[in-house]
Amino acid sequence: MQGQANPAQADVFERLPIPAALRKMIFPAVVSQLIVLIYNMADTFFVGLTNNPYMVASTSLILPVFNITLCLAGLAGIGGGSLISRLLGQSRPEEARRVGTFSLYLGLSISALFATGIGCFMDPILYLLGAGENTFSFARQYALCVIVIGGVPTVLSNVLANLIRSIGRSREASAGIILGGVLNIALDPLFMFVLMPDGYEVLGAGMATCLSNCVAFLFFLTVLLRMGRGSVITFFPKHGLPAKASVIAVFGVGVPSAIATFLFDLDYVVLDKLMVSYHDLALAAIGIVLKVERFPLNVGVGICQGMLPLVAYNYSAGNAARMNEAIRLSRRLGLVIAAVSIALYELFAVQFAHLFISDPLTVELASQFLRVRVLATPLMFLSFFTVYLFQAFGKGRISLLLGVTRWLGFNIPMLFLLNAIFGMYGLVWSQVTADTLTVLLSFYVYRRFRPAVGVPSLNT
Repeated sequence: MQGQANPAQADVFERLPIPAALRKMIFPAVVSQLIVLIYNMADTFFVGLTNNPYMVASTSLILPVFNITLCLAGLAGIGGGSLISRLLGQSRPEEARRVGTFSLYLGLSISALFATGIGCFMDPILYLLGAGENTFSFARQYALCVIVIGGVPTVLSNVLANLIRSIGRSREASAGIILGGVLNIALDPLFMFVLMPDGYEVLGAGMATCLSNCVAFLFFLTVLLRMGRGSVITFFPKHGLPAKASVIAVFGVGVPSAIATFLFDLDYVVLDKLMVSYHDLALAAIGIVLKVERFPLNVGVGICQGMLPLVAYNYSAGNAARMNEAIRLSRRLGLVIAAVSIALYELFAVQFAHLFISDPLTVELASQFLRVRVLATPLMFLSFFTVYLFQAFGKGRISLLLGVTRWLGFNIPMLFLLNAIFGMYGLVWSQVTADTLTVLLSFYVYRRFRPAVGVPSLNT
């Protein structure tokens, strides 16, 4: 049975040919992910203009904690968004509206708690992350702006983007993310080199990031107001609480998504901690590589984000043909992007490193690291593509199994193992080794536990 949808949603979810529907959903999502990547790299790029590797290293130390704010957004946004698409596929728009409101207030609550916790325990957290004498003060300035002050608007912007995309409005969802990213790129040099004195460039970068995320949040509020109170996505709680099964379903998909993202960031923390044991230049180099390698990965995330509502809706509506075609074309596109990125990074690794810093030793290390790490790109795409599929199906337990096994079973143990055997370059090769095992597991799990179309359940 096809779900009840407004005309715009019906065009995307039911009537448009899948290639056209995917273009409408994926293209804005990919563009927004690239802008997110660029503005994440913008801080490193502009901080790198100081030619101070300790400033570069300090922003790299905060990256995993900043990304935890995004995992909190995934708890509410992906958990709620996946369920909303499935509810629309089941012709249940009123319950979808209640789920949307619940997800928004969930995101507000957990982001406020996280920002408060980081503010109260800032110093021990920074020491735990590996901040040393040369990087501590810079890392503290950056964390104060982007996490303590800017955490709530960052989380809510990403929650709203996921929820708005879940009803077929990928363009509006991506526009707010793009706005925040473009503004951050414009504000970075202004705050760092004009408004702030010498030595406070990292603080300027953090202030620019915080302000840009606040503006993005205000944009999404404007979108909600224009959509009206009758929209599926609304801040107004007059429609009441969702059913218990829906709340369980939000957490059933959202919690595994958050845990997987947290473990992804924990992997970065472990990598930083192990790399800093060699020297600060190695930490700066791996920090640059972790930014550069995100280009194909962010494109892959955009593909998955655009694909998820289509798969979730048609899975619940029982349209196996549309669902399978969406999966097939999305997977093929992601692998093509991964192959192109390998070729470009192998050929131009030095040039990419030079974009962020001119220190020759750091550039040499970063280019060597990049040529190895990029080999894992298609493997990483296939890994999280499978996780997104099970999120679309509402199978949170399986996505949790894949995420936990990937990071705690393969990636993080491989960091310690290869570091003990091969040293610094063992850390760099760990991603390829671990994700090879992850992909094999993902293929088995998908073939074994892929649900039948036409008998969807909210529960996981």
